[in-house]
Amino acid sequence: MKPITRPFEFVIEQLIFLSGIASIVFMALIFIFLLKEGLSLFADYNLFSFLLGKNWYPISDPPQFGIVPLVLGSLLVTFGAIAIAVPLGIAAAIYVAEVAPLWLRDSLKSGIELLAAIPSIVLGFIGIVTLAPWLKYVFHLPSGLTALAGSIMLAFMAMPTIVSIVEDSIVSVPKSYREGSLALGATHWQTIYRVVLPAASSGVLAAIMLGIGRVIGETMAVLMITGNAAVIPVSILQPVRTMTATIAAEMGEAVSGSSHYYALFAIGIILFVISFIINLLADMFLHKK
Repeated sequence: MKPITRPFEFVIEQLIFLSGIASIVFMALIFIFLLKEGLSLFADYNLFSFLLGKNWYPISDPPQFGIVPLVLGSLLVTFGAIAIAVPLGIAAAIYVAEVAPLWLRDSLKSGIELLAAIPSIVLGFIGIVTLAPWLKYVFHLPSGLTALAGSIMLAFMAMPTIVSIVEDSIVSVPKSYREGSLALGATHWQTIYRVVLPAASSGVLAAIMLGIGRVIGETMAVLMITGNAAVIPVSILQPVRTMTATIAAEMGEAVSGSSHYYALFAIGIILFVISFIINLLADMFLHKK
């Protein structure tokens, strides 16, 4: 049996190794392609005008490719979504891991994870039909397609990731921690927020970082429900435009090889770098000892 098993295990190990190497190679090739296309913009357009410019007018004469409104719009929607999703996600994870009865726990976790399977375009359509009119009525706005609408919908999309990772982190806390806390006279809730949550803090931080990565890379939902106004936002109740929505909305109209075309790839470089940093930080927090 062993002579058969060992060659089989060797093949599986090599396939896993090759899969990992292939993932790295593909990622490097994607980044090289983005650099090749995106950096071509700066042959005839100033880098600082791109990074610090306040106007995104790609079809004006001369064109203006300032990404400050797009970056601020992305950050406003992202942090608005995280401000909603993190408290609700952590609360849901605590309930599933520490409070819910065993017969209900597996069903709740499966149901929460199934939310991640809903296509973003479906959520965007729901946002247009229900959420945007409601926000327009409640806040007396000219349009409900605002940064707040995008934040609420993206929070709904980020919650499955946050709940799943936080719940796994809480469950992985040794049982002896809880027993020791209860033996010293702490209540169940005191044990949760003074012992269990601090012990699972690396997982909680990783969940937040991955939630940010999930939100900042979303395209269709924000394209549909944030209003797509490339202006510097001063309120969460006004329309904004994100970097991802800009690429999705304009790539089909940009002439291949034009400055507009290269500018969209330059936005892609920035998104790639931001996503890489977020995932790197999440991995560092997740493996923090």
